[in-house]
Amino acid sequence: MHDILLDCRGMACPQPVITTREALEKKPSSVTVLVDNAPASENVRRLLEKSGYASGLAVEQREDSLWAVRGAASCAVCAEAEAVIEAAGERASRTLVFLSTDTLGHGSDELGAKLMANFLATLPELGANLWRIVMVNGGVRLASQPGRSLDALKKLEQNGVSLLVCGTCLEHYGLLDAKQVGETTNMLDIVTSLDLADKIIRP
Repeated sequence: MHDILLDCRGMACPQPVITTREALEKKPSSVTVLVDNAPASENVRRLLEKSGYASGLAVEQREDSLWAVRGAASCAVCAEAEAVIEAAGERASRTLVFLSTDTLGHGSDELGAKLMANFLATLPELGANLWRIVMVNGGVRLASQPGRSLDALKKLEQNGVSLLVCGTCLEHYGLLDAKQVGETTNMLDIVTSLDLADKIIRP
């Protein structure tokens, strides 16, 4: 068992997560990851938490453009068991909704916003088949701006639907602090989710 320090500054999404995941394969006793943006710090934190490194898990902003994410090995056996249970539940049914804009259709943005709110409010009709909603590009506004769409997403999350919100997109639109629902994610998680889904809905 040993400690690892990873300098992932300057790496584009999702390379900090990939680099950290590769380092965790060596089973270090603890790992500290240096990144230069908030989305990367959140993505690395989630990876450490899900990988059995939740002991002493902390994110420290040391400078304007420097975050240090640290975690120590905890109950790896428990974490592995939880992952197996989660995977078994996901195999039951995995319908993914992929949202790349905050409106539905073309023509009128005002009408499109109303249609998107109606669409999200109707998704519970899919029942247990609805597994995950992924928001990228303009779709991240749905998780950040008050209104019927945000209310519908909050209800979906409360009912157990996984919501992933692109961190790079939030940063681009200046919405990192405005996000009110879902997990800030990275392109690796998004691509993996698309691969795991049994059905993908792109409205």
